[in-house]
Amino acid sequence: MIPYGSLVVYVTLRGRRYVRRLEQGQDWHGNDGCLPAERVAALDFGALAHTSLGVPVFVQEATLFDRLLHVRRQTQIIYPKDIAYICLRLGAGPERTIAEAGCGSGALTLGLSWFCGPTGRVVSHDAREEFLRLARRNLQWAGLGDNVDLRHRDITEGFACSGADALFLDVRAPWECLGHAAAALRPGAVLGFLLPTADQMGKLLLGLEQGPFSDTEVCEILLRRWKPVPDRLRPEDRMTAHTGFLIFCRLQEGGALMASLRSRGTRERKQEAARLERSLQSDLIK
Repeated sequence: MIPYGSLVVYVTLRGRRYVRRLEQGQDWHGNDGCLPAERVAALDFGALAHTSLGVPVFVQEATLFDRLLHVRRQTQIIYPKDIAYICLRLGAGPERTIAEAGCGSGALTLGLSWFCGPTGRVVSHDAREEFLRLARRNLQWAGLGDNVDLRHRDITEGFACSGADALFLDVRAPWECLGHAAAALRPGAVLGFLLPTADQMGKLLLGLEQGPFSDTEVCEILLRRWKPVPDRLRPEDRMTAHTGFLIFCRLQEGGALMASLRSRGTRERKQEAARLERSLQSDLIK
């Protein structure tokens, strides 16, 4: 039996997926007819039900993926393909404290809350109160958020936590907040960023060069689905391609020393010379 209060996915003949909370007396209505709440509650997840018009509908349990795709949006959300890698790189999990800034509609916040579980903690910041209200509403709708601390705060003035195990920034100019970010993290912690353009990424990398950061990674994640037809197996005509650049690094003292001791080829020597020249110009400007 499906308990009242559960998030249920109704899958129609055309493959449309509708995520609704099962509430007593609140029937599900669609173009293919109606499913009474009492009848749905008597089923098990994975059952095939028939509407009042006799149309078959799958009744499925809402996964994290379903929750992420059906949140209310006032901002562009981070895609599930990126959220999965972000949570892995940040090490989101039990007894971990993960901070983020720029929660927006709260999609990544949902993912972090899910993976951190009841013993973990998520500290989420946003400078706009309307986004915090939306993120809070989405967390409640998804049945998550007991481990989330939402803070109305401009991170250019600092973060509302210290000693965090990881931090993720989805803000316009993260290079302006690197000092505050370092102060919010424990030594060796992972720091991540999402940026939409290469110009922004270049400015961030220049900021990270000033330290104390190391092990920098830049990537983007592309997702291409295939048509599940055995005798006509081929990729779908459309794909979810570039949705943003992901940058990760570690808060690490001594990164410059380690870099100076590594053996370098011609390309690496030119890159190091360019970096030193940029650093010298920055010092002269100051």
